Amino acid sequence: MPAPWLDELNPAQREAVTHGDGPLLVVAGAGTGKTKTLVCRVARLIEQGVPPQRILLLTFTRRAAAEMLARAGRLLGGRSGGGTAKVWGGTFHATANRMLRIYSQALGLRPDFTVMDQGDAADLMGLIRSELGLARGKRRFAQKRTLVNIYSRMVNAQEKLADAIRVHFPWCADDIDGVRRIIEQYTRRKREQNVLDYDDLLLMWNVLANAPEVGATVADRFDHVLVDEYQDTNPVQAELLRAMRVGRPNIMAVGDDAQSIYSFRAATVRNILDFPQHYPGTHVVTLEQNYRSTRPILEASNSIMEQARERYTKDLWSDRPSDQLPVLTTCLDEPNQCNEVCAKVLAHLEEGIPLQRQAVLFRAGHHSDQLEVELGRRNIPFRKYGGLKFVEAAHVKDMIAFLRILENPYDGMSWFRVLQLLPGIGPGNARRVIEVLRGDCAAEPAQPDALDQGVVSPLRRLFEQSPSVPPAARKLFAELRQALADCMGVTLDGEERTPPAPEGEPSSSSGAPPSLPAQVERLRRFYEPVFTEVYENPTIRLRDLEQLEQVAAGYRSRARFVTDLTLDPPEATSDLAQPPHLEEDFLVLSTIHSAKGCEWDVVHVIHAADGMIPSDMAVRDEAGVEEERRLLYVAMTRARDWLYVYFPLRYYHKRFALGDAHGYAQLSRYLTGSVGTHFERRSAYRDETDDRPVGTGSVGEVDAWLNRLLGP
Repeated sequence: MPAPWLDELNPAQREAVTHGDGPLLVVAGAGTGKTKTLVCRVARLIEQGVPPQRILLLTFTRRAAAEMLARAGRLLGGRSGGGTAKVWGGTFHATANRMLRIYSQALGLRPDFTVMDQGDAADLMGLIRSELGLARGKRRFAQKRTLVNIYSRMVNAQEKLADAIRVHFPWCADDIDGVRRIIEQYTRRKREQNVLDYDDLLLMWNVLANAPEVGATVADRFDHVLVDEYQDTNPVQAELLRAMRVGRPNIMAVGDDAQSIYSFRAATVRNILDFPQHYPGTHVVTLEQNYRSTRPILEASNSIMEQARERYTKDLWSDRPSDQLPVLTTCLDEPNQCNEVCAKVLAHLEEGIPLQRQAVLFRAGHHSDQLEVELGRRNIPFRKYGGLKFVEAAHVKDMIAFLRILENPYDGMSWFRVLQLLPGIGPGNARRVIEVLRGDCAAEPAQPDALDQGVVSPLRRLFEQSPSVPPAARKLFAELRQALADCMGVTLDGEERTPPAPEGEPSSSSGAPPSLPAQVERLRRFYEPVFTEVYENPTIRLRDLEQLEQVAAGYRSRARFVTDLTLDPPEATSDLAQPPHLEEDFLVLSTIHSAKGCEWDVVHVIHAADGMIPSDMAVRDEAGVEEERRLLYVAMTRARDWLYVYFPLRYYHKRFALGDAHGYAQLSRYLTGSVGTHFERRSAYRDETDDRPVGTGSVGEVDAWLNRLLGP
């Protein structure tokens, strides 16, 4: 008897959900219910007897996987016995981390490795760059962030170093030998310190999946592999998936070639376009019924993609009729654009649409600078997305470094970061202390000692043979030793002169390590007086540390906590938040990349000018032009009911101290020709008594400037 929830699917969705064995590609247009299709597919497989633990669901955020599995569990109800909890669900990187800890021996890894985030990777690159003397030359050498990007491009795009630099970093072409030396040292240091970076996780999973002996064992863990957002996968992800499915054809990929917008992360639209060639016998299902937008918005969006050079043919349609066309507004300049956006936002607010149901989207973060000023002047609260992640804040990274040391005492970059928090310890002293702590184990990490609750050599050296430090750091260094010992549940050497623990603190008597929340709380009490001296706004930053402690309360394992923070961090940090408002409503400002997967009743797309959309940095080849087209398509399809696109005629360039040089812009190349017929055209700079556009030097333009000067 068919499950009742199958009747809620449209014919295309049902075709995908009830597909039998063999490769399946679901081309899911924007707003067509791809998540519902994936959820029902998972439920269908379990209902038909596939063991949940033999299903692998790969997504691009942990939250997406958790929500999908929770929804699938609700569909199954009591029949599944909560079986969806056993499904392998998560991101590529989190799944790789889990795989590598199980099969670490096959790769020569220790299972207690720690994972560096991109900031830590850049710091290690920068340290090696400095040690090799490449930062002291007479000419510019690639900075640490660029070095990380080169390495990441090389690994994820499976490109040779020379090709990656020639195509994507041509200004570094003369320094390729130095870059190669840095990457070689970087790889060696990671192995010595028993750490991996993001790119290592995918690279090593790929090596594992392709290994002659263990590869088949790894692939045999799963009967079905389901992949969300397949258009955002990179070459190494596509390669490891093919290895996981050799002789096992059950793979379902869901994605939309028209929303492939992450080439800067090495993602390639070729993966989804070439899926039928990679998996012979692929059954393709196209989802075209859109449940989000009105018909006029979809017709305008379809017209954008009709001009694409290569794509899966699909025309989104909707049961939501409307007489309201998308609006293309020509503005005099950026201030005029800001005025128009604010006016429309306030008008819709008065009509009953909350600010949170409205969004302003833009190609690059700095494109909203003037608008943010105008929103503040008009008392319109907003929240901007696409900024610093929670764990990228310096004080949060410091706390995570403490935990990484406890988890993997060979993590040199974490030691380097922690030691430099202490007064009087700079890079040179920190490096010397680390060498003392590592002793004769620098070349190869030893296995954990059986003594001291599993404490490995560097921490034993810290507890039993405290290295000398500058006088200014001695007191805090002793307190650091005590805090780390308390977290490990061990006793310092009896001859060590350690200040007595303050009242209320746990004693340093030997015993089992305290719980993870207790460890975080103990480290925070040590760290608070340190970071109040190091960072500005300590009161605001303290909230982040308290939040970190609350998050830790949900974990039993320190390793899992540190790994999850690294692989799937929260998106925001309070020290960059807007001032608090008594009302909870706020306008959303977002880059288009950060808006993918979201929807709002009203969407404003600003700076629809050539050079902005498409970005002048992305049009060096046809592939870049096509990706920028898809980016505009993504922006437009976020709108449910109202879509406004703004085009400023001129931009001002403050090249010199005097003068007001400006240049005239051209309308985005994607909005010309037949596409323009799907928009209502408006001009925001017409004189009320004159139906003609205002030109340079006209009376109407003078009046507009005077009115702006005379305004409040």
